[in-house]
Amino acid sequence: MLKKASKSKPSSAAGTRVAIVASRYNARYVNSMLRAAKAELAKAKVTAEVVRVPGAFEIPAVASALTKRLTNPIDAILCLGVILRGETTHAENIGQAVTGALAQLQVEHSLPVIHEVLLLENVQQARERCLDARHNRGIEAARTAIEMTRIMRRVGG
Repeated sequence: MLKKASKSKPSSAAGTRVAIVASRYNARYVNSMLRAAKAELAKAKVTAEVVRVPGAFEIPAVASALTKRLTNPIDAILCLGVILRGETTHAENIGQAVTGALAQLQVEHSLPVIHEVLLLENVQQARERCLDARHNRGIEAARTAIEMTRIMRRVGG
């Protein structure tokens, strides 16, 4: 069941820096998630840097480079993309590769990597999760990034 994005207001996270790596492929859906994520981060006074990449498969390479950056270090990486299933296994292969790479980055660098690269069955699911303000995954991704930066600071990550 699709869960509504909660309506709670994020508390200030001033000083937090988040990089958003967003795919240009399936732009209608990704752009909507990106707008929602940026707005949510802005409400919490989080500094957001956006890097656009051609497609979902390219997200992990840029996320990896961001983990190694010495100037302007970041507290979390938020990854946004939409993969729509077709008639072949190509979409599933991309989804699995992206998921594995992002999970590995997160563990290796003790840095929150928020995975909102959605593997969806159809356009209707994309509309519900990306265009509908009640369920926009960009909002949830931004809130998760904020929460995870707080948790990592608390545990010393």
